[in-house]
Amino acid sequence: MITISETAQEHFRKLLSQQPEGTNIRVFVVNPGTPNAECGVSYCPPDAIDHDDMHLPFEGFEAVVDQQSVSFLDAAEIDFVSDQMGSQLTLKAPNAKMAKVPDDAPLADRVEYVLQSQINPGLASHGGKVVLTEITPDGLAILQFGGGCNGCSMIDVTLKDGIEKQLLELFAGEITGVRDATDHERGEHSYY
Repeated sequence: MITISETAQEHFRKLLSQQPEGTNIRVFVVNPGTPNAECGVSYCPPDAIDHDDMHLPFEGFEAVVDQQSVSFLDAAEIDFVSDQMGSQLTLKAPNAKMAKVPDDAPLADRVEYVLQSQINPGLASHGGKVVLTEITPDGLAILQFGGGCNGCSMIDVTLKDGIEKQLLELFAGEITGVRDATDHERGEHSYY
């Protein structure tokens, strides 16, 4: 469920050695399943453990996860990297904003999951986002762009060379193409 690199485990063991006996780490998601989801790691003393928490054993400590965060931390990775600029603990949780959907879920749910977990993080770096509005009977995914994507001159490249290519590959035989339902004309609706 959660992968913790050897360097991160060593970092946690060092930190925990300075805490009271029985202290572990807690991995959690604040606002799980929303665009504002944030992941975190904190100390977890024995008196802060709930009866339904999940316990993930590692050498010298446990990672404790509350039930609400469990599905949103599927495939999460924690690493501790050092370079010339210093050291940093990194936590990647691709399912924090939207829990992974099963392989047999309806096509619209699976497409929306890919948009939220794989496409939107890249668009967010430019202030943009995309949502699925419908899938037509002939397999066209109709998308609505917003934020920095609305009014962007590069939207056709993003749509055809990025999103459509990825969706056609991931949903071969189910998605036949991608169309943009967004009005990209300059105006009050555009984001600059």
